[in-house]
Amino acid sequence: MKGATPAMMMLERSGVEFAVHAFDHDLVDAEELGYGRAAAHALGVDESRVFKTLLAQSEKSAVVAIVPVGSQLSLKALALVLGVKRCEMVAANDAQRITGYVVGGISPFGQKKKLFTVVDTSAMDLTTMFVSGGRRGLDLEVAPSDLIRVLDAKSGAIATTDS
Repeated sequence: MKGATPAMMMLERSGVEFAVHAFDHDLVDAEELGYGRAAAHALGVDESRVFKTLLAQSEKSAVVAIVPVGSQLSLKALALVLGVKRCEMVAANDAQRITGYVVGGISPFGQKKKLFTVVDTSAMDLTTMFVSGGRRGLDLEVAPSDLIRVLDAKSGAIATTDS
């Protein structure tokens, strides 16, 4: 795959069907909307189908949290799903170092190190979902069941609605 990201290569190796959706991230207002919402707008996809990949830190280690772009991660709910007392967000620079991806392009697939992953339960209602493909302006469309299988992820109610 020419120009493939580590995320795309991981899915390819895993035999997962996925679709690549590219857009010009410079033409959308990511600063105002956020990278995920900007991707939804650029792709013409409902925000409920586009998910952002966030990094949190539990008492034990870093963890990947995948939530819809129109919501926020509930650190309290994430801690509950993980069975730990508390979680906090990982700083952007640390997230880039840990995953090997730039903020706004962090994919749950093909990270430098395999981290425990929790995906919000809202993904389970979808046929396919969109996640970052490993760089800004690139999303991958995959079945939630494939995402969970490939990442050995857990599903949990970890998102709260933006207000």
